[in-house]
Amino acid sequence: MSAGARKWWGWGVEGAGPTPEQAQAIARTVAGRFGSAVEPRPPPRLDAIALPKPRVTPPAALAACVSDAPEARAGHHYGKSYRDVVRAFRGELPSPPDQVAFPRDEAEVAAVLDWCGAAGITVVPYGGGSSVVGGVETAIPGAHAVVSLDLGRLDRVLEIDRVSRAARIQAGVLGPALEDQLRPHGLTLRHFPQSFEFSTLGGWIATRSGGHYATLYTHIDDFVESLRVLTPAGVVETRRLPASGAGPSPDRLFIGSEGILGVITEAWMRLQDRPSHREGASVRFDGPDGFLRGAEAVRRLAQSGLHPSNCRLLDPQEAQTSGAGDGSHAVLVLGFESADHPQDARLARALELCRDGGAASPGRRDGRQGRPQADAGGVGDPAGAWRRAFLQAPYVRDVLVACSVIAETFETAIPWSAFPTFHRSVMEATRDAVLRVCGAGTVACRFTHVYPDGAAPYYSVLAPSRPGSELAQWAEIKAAAVEAIVRGGGTITHHHAVGRDHRPGYDRERPDLFAAALRAAKRALDPRGLLNPGVLIDV
Repeated sequence: MSAGARKWWGWGVEGAGPTPEQAQAIARTVAGRFGSAVEPRPPPRLDAIALPKPRVTPPAALAACVSDAPEARAGHHYGKSYRDVVRAFRGELPSPPDQVAFPRDEAEVAAVLDWCGAAGITVVPYGGGSSVVGGVETAIPGAHAVVSLDLGRLDRVLEIDRVSRAARIQAGVLGPALEDQLRPHGLTLRHFPQSFEFSTLGGWIATRSGGHYATLYTHIDDFVESLRVLTPAGVVETRRLPASGAGPSPDRLFIGSEGILGVITEAWMRLQDRPSHREGASVRFDGPDGFLRGAEAVRRLAQSGLHPSNCRLLDPQEAQTSGAGDGSHAVLVLGFESADHPQDARLARALELCRDGGAASPGRRDGRQGRPQADAGGVGDPAGAWRRAFLQAPYVRDVLVACSVIAETFETAIPWSAFPTFHRSVMEATRDAVLRVCGAGTVACRFTHVYPDGAAPYYSVLAPSRPGSELAQWAEIKAAAVEAIVRGGGTITHHHAVGRDHRPGYDRERPDLFAAALRAAKRALDPRGLLNPGVLIDV
């Protein structure tokens, strides 16, 4: 994991990401694409921002694990969505948490909840702070005071069952630290979201995170064996089992609950042996209908039982933006891996399916840890280029914010039979909004995950904005995209969670009776409604 202090206003750590020279190059690229000169503005200085005074102080017994330091309060005000970063970059910090709690063990988590419950203080559970949907924001209307409850010190693997390939893990562990602790045992959780470096196990569970792998085990749900959750009403600990048919699953109540029902402190997680066999290739689909033909090939792959670990289909715009193509064709990045057996036969069959689907040029295979070689179209390493762009995207987004460029993403899932019509309507609605609101811009799409019955398209928007009007313009584009998704029958979120930003779409997606049942569960577990108000439901 990167060393250094976390950046309070943007992604990652101080000093990481593009250099000043690279930021200038990004600005020139944006200017060339949109025809308007941009100049990155300097980042904000926290010492120039006056934060409101804390409204509460912790009891003496908690003084050692609770802080009102400006860096802690500013860093816990927002998550890392485009809207969050824009506001923080402007120095708009009107409602930071009054205190930030860093409990060192479960007893201190319980003590913080007891203090807040007795004093009527709102609690916002916080993992790595990587939410891109307003899930950890502390601007809570009507709150007497707010405490951000940071689980980062609960960061250990407590117990490993090597025979069953499972481990009991504290919820506050960041992705790299978790894998470092599992590596000596030859094990891995194999869950790698884009936020991996700065997100936690508890956050993945609370938001139903989707990992990097495109098929089979895609969501964190698949890995949860049991949970331990502290609620204002008491402790809920589920039984550790490989499977059960004993009524509705209590684990499922908390997976995706986004901190409104309780604080996840531990989980038994299913693990896998670390893979040692890898194969990869890239495939090109030419022509104006290349992306849709690629989608049909991906459908066949998803229904073949081959289970590729990577199956990313990039439309021409997405391929060009990431450096995986030149904008004239769609690119499919394929990968296979296993801890047990070679993957060359699976990749060979996958390439046959792609050729049957009209692929122009499957890339040459390279069995050395899956690194694809150059494809026949002359693009150097599409898979490597895409991977680098994927990992750098959050850092580049900070530069784009400094250049007053809207850089937003949204994702969904839809059955295969509905995809062509759905995709066309979402692209048209979003492009129309971008051009109407910003005058220029691009909308791109890629598949992040694929299933036998459907796909998870992920859309990216880049558009120049007027300095000072970024959020109003963003909101109009976002509303148009959400309307197209909901109207077309897609989910409001495949893996970004709901938070506060997606509440309008989620309210239309979930059944009213389910919302009533969720409110009843919240009343039972959080009778005073102190945990993360405004997320998922209103109480």
